[in-house]
Amino acid sequence: MSWYRFHALAAVIATTVGCAQITSVKPGTELAVVEKQFGTPTTLCPAADGTKRAVWSQQPFGEFAFATTIGADSRVSGFEQVLSDKSFNQLESGVWTPERVRCTFGPPENISAVGLPGLIRTVWSYRYRQNGVWYSLMYVFFDKDTNTVNQFFAGPDPMFEYGDFRFD
Repeated sequence: MSWYRFHALAAVIATTVGCAQITSVKPGTELAVVEKQFGTPTTLCPAADGTKRAVWSQQPFGEFAFATTIGADSRVSGFEQVLSDKSFNQLESGVWTPERVRCTFGPPENISAVGLPGLIRTVWSYRYRQNGVWYSLMYVFFDKDTNTVNQFFAGPDPMFEYGDFRFD
């Protein structure tokens, strides 16, 4: 690990040790109390039933995003970490529009386009810890014609790839 990365990591750890964690917020806490301690959510989406989905995301450089449901009384339901294999597996069923993906997982780390001319697809990348351990990116692909998720898979996070892996 380079001197710079070591000190950057040490600074991040030093600033987070001893700080309150959003997952310790008890269900029923008023949103104003949560926002005072953790700031405004990065994503806030109204639902048809009058509730709201809120996500506090660490993207583009963090691997965590915490979501809750806010009731009509402005109280939170409790928090869950949504950038996980279990959460991403939800993409296997149902119709997932970009808005639904954003409201479930928060903003992506990156939005790009891949493919050959005439076959370009939009890809959203989410930085996360695969199996709770490995620095990874979850790639979420959207079909060009329907603008819905048609594929997703994880790969290593290039930000944490060290060394030169050439075999020459």
